[in-house]
Amino acid sequence: MELVIGTKTWSTWSLRPWLVIKRTGAAFTETLVQLREVETSTAEILRHSPSGLVPVLKDGDLTIWDSLAICEYLAERFPAANLWPTDPADRALARAATAEMHSGFGSLRGECPMDLSLRTKADLSPATEANVRRLVQLWSGLLTRSGGPFLFGGWTIADAFFTPVATRFRSYGIRASDFGDAGDAGRYVERLLEEPDFLAWERDAVAA
Repeated sequence: MELVIGTKTWSTWSLRPWLVIKRTGAAFTETLVQLREVETSTAEILRHSPSGLVPVLKDGDLTIWDSLAICEYLAERFPAANLWPTDPADRALARAATAEMHSGFGSLRGECPMDLSLRTKADLSPATEANVRRLVQLWSGLLTRSGGPFLFGGWTIADAFFTPVATRFRSYGIRASDFGDAGDAGRYVERLLEEPDFLAWERDAVAA
């Protein structure tokens, strides 16, 4: 398998399936396309991706060009990795939370793009504050339900999808406690940022 990804400092969509494929333990080739290089990046991505976007997973003759679709494929290809919860109700909730992240939180995305090199204190708009409150509510409820340490007990695709959000909290000085967190959401953010696979991604980003 080959996973085509964008610059590790910025590419949230690439980080998610990269974390998931690492959890499978499967061997894969990582192909990095440097983003924001106007003259070369678009042409380079189009060599791999019919949509002109990264990430892209290639497995033999199969090409998958959406991050959630890639993760779903990996969950089916490697069932022993338990990438979704085994309980049907938990699995439905995990998919709902993941889909909400995949399609939502547009104000947070636009106002606070992922930048692993950034440390600041942002003044958030009301729309972004509403996004953060929803995240704190979502995480807190799922952690209370599961008992942690991750949203559904063990690590799942849902946690991969929220890892780039955790980096945003750190980069922009967003404290979950300012948005109704009693402690669980803040600890969850810290936990995601301490995961060995994420730390390996971050080391590569810093070294680039």
